[in-house]
Amino acid sequence: MTQQAVLPGTTANGQQTTLGVMGGGQLGRMFVQAAQRMGYFTAVLDPDPASPAGLVSHYHVQADYLDEQALAQMMQRCAAITTEFENVPAGAMFTLGAHRPVAPSAQCLAIAQDRIREKAHFRACGVPTAPYAVITTAEQLAAVDEALLPGILKTAQLGYDGKGQVRVADRAGLAAAWEQLRGVPCVLERRLDLHGECSVIVARGWDGAMVTFPVQRNLHVAGILAMTEVFDGILPAQLAEQARTSACAIARELEYVGVLCVEFFVVADASAPGGSALLVNEIAPRPHNSGHYTLDACDHSQFDLQVHALAGLPLPMPRQHSPAVMLNLLGDLWFARPGEPQPADEQPRTPDWESVLALPGAHLHLYGKLRASRGRKMGHLTLTGATQQQVRETAQQAARMLGIALA
Repeated sequence: MTQQAVLPGTTANGQQTTLGVMGGGQLGRMFVQAAQRMGYFTAVLDPDPASPAGLVSHYHVQADYLDEQALAQMMQRCAAITTEFENVPAGAMFTLGAHRPVAPSAQCLAIAQDRIREKAHFRACGVPTAPYAVITTAEQLAAVDEALLPGILKTAQLGYDGKGQVRVADRAGLAAAWEQLRGVPCVLERRLDLHGECSVIVARGWDGAMVTFPVQRNLHVAGILAMTEVFDGILPAQLAEQARTSACAIARELEYVGVLCVEFFVVADASAPGGSALLVNEIAPRPHNSGHYTLDACDHSQFDLQVHALAGLPLPMPRQHSPAVMLNLLGDLWFARPGEPQPADEQPRTPDWESVLALPGAHLHLYGKLRASRGRKMGHLTLTGATQQQVRETAQQAARMLGIALA
């Protein structure tokens, strides 16, 4: 499919060209800022009156994602519309897509929102996954292969950042976990011997053109991304190329338009060169936390490419100009650290940004959220420098200053 480019500036009827985004979180905020920098007006649909993206957008439609009048407003204002999180109802994008270009499509969102359909798509693309079984009935639960235990039981829908997942050791634990998850459709994955995790950000245009960012190595703590490292040699060359090729295959077979993150497990495999192999974990149909370093370490960010893809503009091949490490800043940093006295009436406090910003190559991004709470993504810190050793040492120093656990 091709689409005529939606150029910034004034339209024939005298209105400013506007790009829309469904969702008002930090990813929407950074998309809005990228679009505005290129001269677009922006509109955000989000029910939260204090949503980070809504606070900086030209228009904020404050309503539910399926509100018919709100969707009509977005169609009236916007030349094209994207999403900033994967759980925007696919039905809303289907309605919008009948009248305006939308990227990603409702079909792509529906697949990304369901682990069962997602894994079937991976296999159809010839991209290997962890061994798994679908569990939607008591009969499927009873028929689970013993080879999948111990494993991780994951809800088919609405799981992210470690939510909707339960580790199980045996059949009794599996049955209890499925009951704990209220018997909803699930996927059981065999627990893996992980060597690490990585991801690839790919952007695909309406004309099928694709570009990718370098492979990113990720560290998760308690199911939430804690750190991303990106520099030459982050993975063996063969694995890095396999990750990039697999990500492009997944995007191409989906006929995806926009920015897509594909996450992989790096697993032990004695039969593979170097003793490691890649298994695809999941996709995020949007820019991704692991790609935030691109704002400071690349000549085009993932949000720049989201704007280009949505508007039908040429996709530039991004170039990373500096080694980078990105640290996720959760709301926990605003409260007492483990081992410190815990006040009875705990109130948020401001982290020591002054010391952090004195570090070389420190780039602080706060998302404009009005309330800090534990586990909430409040911002990120990117460290750039001339060498990978320098940025890794500076990142470790920043983590110690802020009390960020990297293990």
